[in-house]
Amino acid sequence: MEKRYRVKRNEDFQKIFKRGKSTANRQFVVYTLDKRDQQNFRVGLSVGKKLGNAVTRNRIKRLIREALQEVKDQLPQDKDYIIIARFPTAEMSHSEIQKSLFHVLKRAKLIQ
Repeated sequence: MEKRYRVKRNEDFQKIFKRGKSTANRQFVVYTLDKRDQQNFRVGLSVGKKLGNAVTRNRIKRLIREALQEVKDQLPQDKDYIIIARFPTAEMSHSEIQKSLFHVLKRAKLIQ
């Protein structure tokens, strides 16, 4: 993912947590915040240390980014997103992560 698609600053994360709406399933929590003046969406990923060592956490983040690449055309462009991975994602395969992420995005009514 390009830099323009990422939420990086702690201030932005905190703003999305406080003002955004959350939707969850067993594997992921997704926070969304409307940003009307924005041309493209931004995504922040959060994978806690309880999920494993750095290699495991980076693998999870990489798989989430790959899954988002497939639906980035369907996502509303004027929003910021934070995706938080929960414990079961550490043992999941690429297809399971993709299916679960699509499920939570559908629950949040962000994709069809």
